[in-house]
Amino acid sequence: MYKKFGLKSLLVILVVVALMITFTDQITNVFKRGFERPRPCGVPNLVDELRFIAVRCGKYGFFSGHSSNSMSAAVFIGLMLRPFYKNLIFMLLFWSAVVAYSRIYVGVHYPLDVLCGMTFGAISGFLFYKLAQYLLKRFVKA
Repeated sequence: MYKKFGLKSLLVILVVVALMITFTDQITNVFKRGFERPRPCGVPNLVDELRFIAVRCGKYGFFSGHSSNSMSAAVFIGLMLRPFYKNLIFMLLFWSAVVAYSRIYVGVHYPLDVLCGMTFGAISGFLFYKLAQYLLKRFVKA
């Protein structure tokens, strides 16, 4: 990747990725604390009816941090590398969907938690892609 972008560009991209993951994760936590929606594995009525894989449940689940972070990374990386790998974004989106489904499968999120997380992650990934494009144009390729 260094040879495709150059050192200065790569450093800008790494900083933007770090900011994106931090932003996405922290906003997810704000929503979790704001909505205080219990996870499926934490609802006593559901614990007896469903099979849960997760031993540790966690407190609140709306919306899924794994889904939002994986989707933001998939969108950002897919868009950044689109000039070099045209179909990479589809593989990354599939990977993100598998991560999102796994959160439902292990019983730590409802489907809406995952859907909202993926939506927020896609928006976040796209906005940080635009930020990276602006910073690269302004400070590196000027």
